[in-house]
Amino acid sequence: MTQLRQRMQEDLRLRNFSERTVRHYTHTVAEFATYFHKSPDQLGPEHIRMFLLHLLNERKLAWGTIQGARSALKFLYTRTLKQKWFDQEVIKPKVRRKLPTVWSREEVCALLDAEMNIKHRALLALYYSAGLRCQEALDLKVTDIDSQRMVIHVREGKGKFPRQVMLSPKLLQILRVYWRGRKPKDWLFPGRQAGEQLKANAVRVVCQKLRKQLGIRKALSPHVLRHSFASHLLDAGTDLRSIQLLLGHRDLETTSRYLHVSEARLHATPSPLDDLPIRTPHAAHGGNRTA
Repeated sequence: MTQLRQRMQEDLRLRNFSERTVRHYTHTVAEFATYFHKSPDQLGPEHIRMFLLHLLNERKLAWGTIQGARSALKFLYTRTLKQKWFDQEVIKPKVRRKLPTVWSREEVCALLDAEMNIKHRALLALYYSAGLRCQEALDLKVTDIDSQRMVIHVREGKGKFPRQVMLSPKLLQILRVYWRGRKPKDWLFPGRQAGEQLKANAVRVVCQKLRKQLGIRKALSPHVLRHSFASHLLDAGTDLRSIQLLLGHRDLETTSRYLHVSEARLHATPSPLDDLPIRTPHAAHGGNRTA
C-alpha cells in the first residue's frame, strides 16, 4: 500500500468511518491509480472525469456505484490532499430515486412457508419482521436477541448508529427452533468457516433460489423484505416517525418514499373522477376508431 492510501485510511478512521467504507474507498482509489498508472496526487479533475466515464460506459456500473466512487475520490482530494477544486470541477450525478419493490403479505407468507432450511427461514423472517439491512442482520450476535425485553439490539447500523427494534414473538419462536437445531455460539448466523459470519453474497444466492422456486417475478433481497416491512407497517397505521426510527433513517424524507407504495393509503384516497356526476357507458358505440 502506498503512503498516500495509508494516510487516507488513517483520515477515514480518525473520522470514525466504518471498516467497510474504509475498504471500499481504499479499493476505489487503488483502481483509480491503476487505471492511469500514476499516483492520484499527480492526477486532476479531468482524470477523475475520464475514470467515472470509464465506470459508466465501459464497465456499465450502476449509478449508485459511480456515486460511491465519486465520494471516495472526493474524500481523497478534499480531506487527505486538501484540494478545494473538487465540487466545482467534478460533476455530481443526479440521483434518480425509484419506488421500492414491495412484496404483498400473501407473497411474504408464501416465502416464509417455502421449503428451506431453518437457518435461512430464521434469517428471512428476521429481515421481514424487524426491517433490518442485509449486513445489520449478519452482524448480530446471539446476545443481541433480548427475549426478556423483546427487543433486538442493532449495535452498529448505517453510519455506526446503534438502535433497538422490536422482537416479534413469532420470530422468537422461529429463532428458538433454529438455535436448538444449529446452536450458534457467537454470530447469530455463522458462515461455513469457524468464527466467521454468513456472507451477504450467500444470502443473495438463497433469495434468488427461493424467488425462482416460488415462481415470483418480483425481485427478492433483504432490502425488498425491509421495504415490505415498512410498507406493511404503514398500511397498518404506524406513523412515519416510528417507522423512521425502526429503519434507522436519519432523514424522514427517506422514509416518506413508502407513502407512494402504501396500498391502504392509495385505496383510502378517492379519485376526483368518482365525484363527477357523469354517465357510465354500458357498451362501446361507434365513432372515430383511429385511436
